[in-house]
Amino acid sequence: MPLSETLARVDADLAAGRVPLARQRLRGLVSSFPYDLTLRRHLAEVYRLYGDAAEAGRWMYLEEDRDAEETAAFEARYGSAARRMKALAWRGPEAMAADAFAERQLVAVRTACAGELGRAVDWDDPDSYRDGLEEEYGEPARPRSLSDVLVGLGCLVGALAFLAVWVNGVVALFD
Repeated sequence: MPLSETLARVDADLAAGRVPLARQRLRGLVSSFPYDLTLRRHLAEVYRLYGDAAEAGRWMYLEEDRDAEETAAFEARYGSAARRMKALAWRGPEAMAADAFAERQLVAVRTACAGELGRAVDWDDPDSYRDGLEEEYGEPARPRSLSDVLVGLGCLVGALAFLAVWVNGVVALFD
């Protein structure tokens, strides 16, 4: 579907109050056209309807006229440069940016990520900055305690008892 047609559908969705559908369409467009700052701006406007300053800041991050509070909320939510790289959903070289400000922002995020990780990172290679995303997945697994084992055994015994009653009922049904 052409970009203009999808944007017309986004406008119709917003006019009809179908904000989640408009957001979904815009996210798809930003994924398909990561260099189009106008699409990012539209997506930020939709997130403002939700009252989500961090996401509005995320999609306005490459704009010079961005809101300082939204930018701070974005940077707080996506604390590391690696998380910001992933969140910005950019692909390709920074030179593809629509303007010099956006290019400087992208270079700054990539440079900060490379500094944090101690190696070169690339927008086209998420594996190059994936090591910086470990906080996204929480703490490493801790050893199981006795209470964890007992709870697991209790669940297993309960499931086996249920199965035994069920099997007994089926057998009794056919006797």
